[in-house]
Amino acid sequence: MDLKPFKLDIDELLDEFTQGNCLTLADLKRIWMERKFSYIFEARPIKNSSYFMQSLYTHCIGHMISAGPLSRRLGALYCLYCLHEIQPYRPGFKIYFSLGELRKLRNLIGEAKQNKIRPVPALVKRMLEKNMFLFGFVDMLGNTTRQRVDDITMQQQRRVQVAYDKLFVTSNIERYLHMSLGADLELGNYKKMLSEYEQTKAIAIQEASESTEIADVKHIIDNKTTGDVLDEIVNKWDAQKDEYYEKTGISRPDQITAADDHFQKELENFLVE
Repeated sequence: MDLKPFKLDIDELLDEFTQGNCLTLADLKRIWMERKFSYIFEARPIKNSSYFMQSLYTHCIGHMISAGPLSRRLGALYCLYCLHEIQPYRPGFKIYFSLGELRKLRNLIGEAKQNKIRPVPALVKRMLEKNMFLFGFVDMLGNTTRQRVDDITMQQQRRVQVAYDKLFVTSNIERYLHMSLGADLELGNYKKMLSEYEQTKAIAIQEASESTEIADVKHIIDNKTTGDVLDEIVNKWDAQKDEYYEKTGISRPDQITAADDHFQKELENFLVE
């Protein structure tokens, strides 16, 4: 996937923003509209949408945390915000931030405060409130393409999990997906009862065979029991659930862990200082 044209478009957008010594989101939006920059998504690839969006985000973040002038770094932050807001994907792809990038974002916010550019902290706070960020330990700017793709895939699986949690919250579907069919049917107790019944039936037929012809009913003993049929149903149910979990990447109930929101809390605390 050749992303150079997309990155070049972003570079030219930021060049114009910087040359005008612009500092506000309103300035970036004006240049964006003049360039009809939203058309950047018209040429988006059909596949690998996650990689495409994260590559655009990462390119903006590279400008944002660079040693360039304040105008360019702010322009990159505004561009990052706009790309997220107008992306054609639903649900939208979040913006991945590593710990190191988060610290540099904090520095940028501090520098904006010193220069009395008050909308910057408010914008970042808004981005946090809209849950635009995805925080992690992997520095994507220093990784190979393969590492980026692997990390994006992992994050997308987490997003599917979140969407799944919201979709099935307090619904019967959730109970059906996580239920243990064998436990709900009390299969163990039922099979014990069936076993006793089958033994009794076999004894009865055996005793009857001593005094009468049982050829017409002997197949009752030879055929599969109800317990065998239930075992097959339960096994198929479990196999289908395993396939569902594997294809969607959704965690099993006993594997779901709470997401670490340390980075977001740290940034939120800094914004209110």
